[in-house]
Amino acid sequence: MTEREQQILALLRQDPLIPQQQLADQLGISRSAIAGHIMNLVQKGHILGKGYILASQRYVVLLGGANMDIRGATPQALRFSDSNPGRVSCSPGGVARNIAENLARLGADCRLISCVGDDLYGRSLLETTQRAGVDVRPCRVLPDAATSTYLSIHGPDGDMSIAINDMEILTRLDAAMLAPQRELVRHAGLIVADTNLSPDALAWLFAEVRDTPVFVDTVSAFKAERIRPWLAQIHTLKPNRIEAASLSGLPLDCAADVQAVAGWFHTQGVQQLILSMGADGVYFSNGVEQGWSPPPPVDIVNATGAGDALMAGLAWGWLQDMPLPDTIQLAQACAALTLSSAATNNPTLSLAAVQHLIRTLSQAEPS
Repeated sequence: MTEREQQILALLRQDPLIPQQQLADQLGISRSAIAGHIMNLVQKGHILGKGYILASQRYVVLLGGANMDIRGATPQALRFSDSNPGRVSCSPGGVARNIAENLARLGADCRLISCVGDDLYGRSLLETTQRAGVDVRPCRVLPDAATSTYLSIHGPDGDMSIAINDMEILTRLDAAMLAPQRELVRHAGLIVADTNLSPDALAWLFAEVRDTPVFVDTVSAFKAERIRPWLAQIHTLKPNRIEAASLSGLPLDCAADVQAVAGWFHTQGVQQLILSMGADGVYFSNGVEQGWSPPPPVDIVNATGAGDALMAGLAWGWLQDMPLPDTIQLAQACAALTLSSAATNNPTLSLAAVQHLIRTLSQAEPS
């Protein structure tokens, strides 16, 4: 599905009776172009007939951070306590928001629950996220709060050296603010949450989800502690090496340690563990299948957002009932495409682009 088709589908989900001319006006294209895109969507099975009857699919609810990423990068070795020449850029970010955008670009029906301030960053975040195909109507706009920001500094290798986040607004996303979204959450096909949510918000979420699978991104070692009481209710957990070691209390210094750590998480009730081990790749385990998947070769341009793309791929694979090893391969391809982009979210990411990368990497493997 193209980016324009995703935008049209998002608008049709919000108003299935919207006239084609209104669609054209909102997207800044001609009515005839809209008609052509709708014909393509019909042929692809996303629209079932007249009146914009949309093909039913399980929708995903994503809860957590939506913030503006401010990225500083220098081509030279970082010099602390000094001014470093380089480039500064802004792009939409936030773990849950990033996952939602990537999932929408893959073709999923996504609903984002977060909050932003009534300011320039907040309006830009909602507009950009909606254009990517995400339903942002569940997001709250708070006139008396500032949109959260994430400031990261990167050296010549593209890796983050240090970051500062100002996400105080997310403390306002509590049980009372989430209550109006109860039915949306209860009828979701999949829930994806990040640990930017407060303990109060997480308690509300796990009380409401019933049998819906919950995927959790641990965000950081500090914030990962928030999901400790809810490990038994998590379907898929995606920590990195530091986060997994912090939660389990077990050493995770080398590949030989991963099985004991995975066993600990399964004992706590986590059904599926996807452990990001940096240059060593990904270790996956669901209690039945387990193994390693090396990272695909990629020239890193920007490391921010790769983990969020990986989680989007994991969620997409689960929605498509893909075998776990195939899901991991797809998720790593999503991450590789993101690593190769200067933006936090690769604007060219799509299911077709991911599948093309997987085929290219497969053909490049020695026989």
